[in-house]
Amino acid sequence: MAIYLIRRFVIMIATIFVIATLTFILMHSIPGNPFTTQDRSTSEAVQENLKAHYHLDEPMIVQYGIWLKSLATFDFGPSIKQPTETVNDLLGRGFPISAELGMWTITIALISGITLGVLAALKHNGIIDYIAMTLAVLGISIPNFILATLLIQQLAVNLQLLPAATWSSPMHMIMPIIALATGPTAIIARLTRSSMLEVLTQDYIKTARAKGLSPAKIVIKHALRNALMPVVTILGTLVAAILTGTFVIERIFAIPGMGKYFVESINNRDYPVIMGTTVFYSAFLIFMLFLVDIVYSILDPRIKLHKKGGS
Repeated sequence: MAIYLIRRFVIMIATIFVIATLTFILMHSIPGNPFTTQDRSTSEAVQENLKAHYHLDEPMIVQYGIWLKSLATFDFGPSIKQPTETVNDLLGRGFPISAELGMWTITIALISGITLGVLAALKHNGIIDYIAMTLAVLGISIPNFILATLLIQQLAVNLQLLPAATWSSPMHMIMPIIALATGPTAIIARLTRSSMLEVLTQDYIKTARAKGLSPAKIVIKHALRNALMPVVTILGTLVAAILTGTFVIERIFAIPGMGKYFVESINNRDYPVIMGTTVFYSAFLIFMLFLVDIVYSILDPRIKLHKKGGS
């Protein structure tokens, strides 16, 4: 276990370093600079002073060294667009909101998807199975930003049942969570259904039935644990998709999360915010993938972590 953890930690650090380097190169490859983007009337002398203040007049290798130092000290520096705010301040203010939205989404997607998948498998080729899989196909087919627009039009504008924007009460959370959770719910439902159908044909399930165990006990105690393995496998990818998908949904619903700052930073060439948020989210997602490996080994004791170290 210790060897595996050390090896994974080294790989995680190396991956973050590569992401940080690529982000730095890509950001400085974009034409223009933050000051011409913010205010095209800014004089050339003022632009030069601003570049000097933010070290943008230094050679690229020097800027890269400053960036790595800020990364190592977890201090991403001030925002160029909002000089009174640091990137750490923006992360501290926006990430909890994005994380709350993401956690609610993945929780509801897991509960709904697993429930639909299990019911569809138990009622295979029945009306419940057809309804569940039809909903799953629709959920996968409709992009979350299209669904978000439809929800606003119907529930907020036409029926006036829910507020259309911001994030100040539980009522404001309903539509964004639905928009984000629909796709993952559909994926989880289809995976759970196919996996459960396979598990229910295994010999140990037949043995449990022969012993007279109740259907509920067979499903919950014996079948579901093994049927969830494919779901756990893609859980890290789903978390990544949900957290990055929140950027678009946050803009649509005017949610004051990281999506607001990230999109604005790209439009304004706010290098510190772009690089800081990219690395922060990359590190978070890499850590989530690591947790998925741990959960995977707990669900299936046959998997030994030290044997997976090279994967």
